[in-house]
Amino acid sequence: MAARQALEARYGTLHNAGMAIVSLLMIGTAIAHFASGNSANAPTLSLNDPRFVLFSVLALAMAYYVYAGISRYLDRTPQIVIDHDGITLGFGRNARLAWNDIQWVRLRRLALRPQLQIGVDPQAFLAADLRLSLLNLDDSLRPIRGMPTAILVRDNGLDTKAVAMLDAVKAFRPNLVQS
Repeated sequence: MAARQALEARYGTLHNAGMAIVSLLMIGTAIAHFASGNSANAPTLSLNDPRFVLFSVLALAMAYYVYAGISRYLDRTPQIVIDHDGITLGFGRNARLAWNDIQWVRLRRLALRPQLQIGVDPQAFLAADLRLSLLNLDDSLRPIRGMPTAILVRDNGLDTKAVAMLDAVKAFRPNLVQS
């Protein structure tokens, strides 16, 4: 029998570099458009002008995506590791879920993309302290509504698809996989 290979999912370089470049281009394009003086809708440089405030907030949001894209592009540490010991979740949490603490694993579609869902034993879930939030739109680990001890792992921005992660779980613990 062949040895099972651990799966390591890292941030995808193309996705995150592209996100940073596109965000930077959007900021530059908006600045160039309004600095040219040809636009009748250009905001005045005053906090009293709601258009200036709106564009400033949007520029800050795009600057966040420049920062996130660059930092994720440079971060080559594995964010998901599935091996003979269990599943390690990165994304700033660095939590290890042993196979004995995992109750089930499955794929569910969120919009068009399949996402990996992991059901965790309540005690292990509390001990992991994953700090999940429904409000953080840019987080790859999310809670699942109606399932207080389950985690949704989004593969957006990773170099490995959720289907490959499920296949890795099947290789190590096929009894945990639900359809």
